[in-house]
Amino acid sequence: MNIQETIERKLVDAIPVLGLEVINESYMHNVPTGSESHFKVVIISDEFEGERLVKRHQRVNKVLAEELAGSVHALAIQALTPDEWKEKGRAVLPSPECLGGGKSDS
Repeated sequence: MNIQETIERKLVDAIPVLGLEVINESYMHNVPTGSESHFKVVIISDEFEGERLVKRHQRVNKVLAEELAGSVHALAIQALTPDEWKEKGRAVLPSPECLGGGKSDS
C-alpha cells in the first residue's frame, strides 16, 4: 500500500467522512519523480460541525502523525462540513507554488 492509500484508509477509519480526496502534490515540489512527500487532503464530515478550523486540522494531523513524522513533508488540509463544502462551490482550493528546495533560486 502506498502512502496516499494509507492516508485515505486511516482517515476513513478514524473520521466518518462524507467525502474524501487525497491528492499527491509532490510533483509541484523539488523532489524525485514518483515521490509521496506532499499531499492535500479534502475531507468533508458532519463531525466537523461546531468545531473550529484548528481543531479539525489537529484531528487530521493526529490521525496521520506517523506519516507526518516520516516521509510526508507537507500536508494541506481542507476540512469542511457538508454545508461549508456546498457554500464553497464544492471546489478544491489551489495550493501555492513551491518556492523552496532550489525552485526559488534565480
